[in-house]
Amino acid sequence: MMQAKVLLVGAGGQLGYELSRTVPQSVQLTAYNKSQLDISDQAVVMDCVNSSRPDWIINAAAYTAVDKAEEQSDLAYRINRDGPTNLAMAAHQSGAGLIHISTDFVFDGNKSSPYQVDDEPNPQSVYGASKQSGDEAILSILPDNLAIIRTAWVYSSHGQNFVKTMLRLMAERDELGIVADQIGTPTWAHGLAQVVWKAFAAKLTGVYHWTDAGVASWYDFAVAIYEEAKSMGILSSSDDCRIRPIRTQDYPLPAARPSYSVLDKSTIWNALNIEPNHWRSALRNMLQELLAEQ
Repeated sequence: MMQAKVLLVGAGGQLGYELSRTVPQSVQLTAYNKSQLDISDQAVVMDCVNSSRPDWIINAAAYTAVDKAEEQSDLAYRINRDGPTNLAMAAHQSGAGLIHISTDFVFDGNKSSPYQVDDEPNPQSVYGASKQSGDEAILSILPDNLAIIRTAWVYSSHGQNFVKTMLRLMAERDELGIVADQIGTPTWAHGLAQVVWKAFAAKLTGVYHWTDAGVASWYDFAVAIYEEAKSMGILSSSDDCRIRPIRTQDYPLPAARPSYSVLDKSTIWNALNIEPNHWRSALRNMLQELLAEQ
């Protein structure tokens, strides 16, 4: 069987790691991390795509340091707007398709029901605005051969993320104050990677949302991490940490966060015939993976 050629950009990140280890047998994968391919350099991107001639490009690269982006706006836009623009132009020129990962931060968080794929973006941070600029650019360049998948609260056994930070702090401290008035849904990068490969196989085009199922605050998420880690022995019986709910205003950060960013996933569930996995079940699977690595 002829293998499809896929170029993966952002292979060093959480999603890139999971995409690389879940690659289907039908795919011949060429993967680059940020040190190997600077997507903000148009000439470099063009040369890379012209030489590898992929059928599809998956863009898992992004500037995701939400607070640093407020000071490093030029860098954020270079990676989150110019990078995807260069990939879309190269894809258009070569006839390749593009799957691009976006974010819940394109929304303002003022809704109280899940965001639909066609809701109007209104980003409140440099990070969100830079991602939305990238989304708009690639939609104009590659309208018919593009899938944008917005996601949120991504974590993995690989790299740095909320789950691993919480496990470290819970082992070190007696008490943690965690924001309880920001509502969204955690997303295990492993499950997201599987959805990306299903979207690739189905040649999905358009804008979609994907997170795990269910709803949580960061406080809910932290409590679940603590309970699951204690029950598995990842945290020892002596690691007693009180988790206290706090308000966003009690923990001020440079970048504004959406207070509500639950995404409606029904479009992609229906398009790919997916049975959604609840975020707590996915968390348990990731922690089991961490335990096996210890």
